[in-house]
Amino acid sequence: TWWLVQNTPRIADPGQAVPARHEPDYTMDGFTMQRFAADGSLRVLVHGAQMRHYPDTDTIEIDGVTIRAWGAGGRLTVATARRAVANADATEVQLQGQARVVHGAEGSTGADAPIEFASEFLHAFLDTERLKSHLPVVLRQAGSELRVAWIEYDHLARTARLGGPLRGRFDVPAKAAR
Repeated sequence: TWWLVQNTPRIADPGQAVPARHEPDYTMDGFTMQRFAADGSLRVLVHGAQMRHYPDTDTIEIDGVTIRAWGAGGRLTVATARRAVANADATEVQLQGQARVVHGAEGSTGADAPIEFASEFLHAFLDTERLKSHLPVVLRQAGSELRVAWIEYDHLARTARLGGPLRGRFDVPAKAAR
């Protein structure tokens, strides 16, 4: 009996914390997640093929993601990618693999025309309407295209920091050409 007592696994002390492992505590397939503002308006709609939640970092990983986020004044931003890593409330999202973000309403023209960002990696901050990437990015707006080595974009301030080398093609609107 002495040998049995010495070699029997002990029950974990209830006060002893078990270190968190980076393993999902739940997964969802074919899901839609919504986040609302304090006034009840829809702020973020996330749809994906599969989602995994990791409790140790309180992050979610999403495969086949589409995100629709409404900013101040109802401005719509649509983001898609093969994979995304987001914080728990989906206000900060890292888009990976064929990442694409389109900011602005369809049919708008001029300076208000939708602007599209495409890259293999885009880091989107949905609440503050900022976007950045350390990888090459293609920007498209109203027929013009700009290719940059990296970007930091702030839509609310209407500013962008662009890293070179840069290549661009700008279309002149028909009215300005006359």
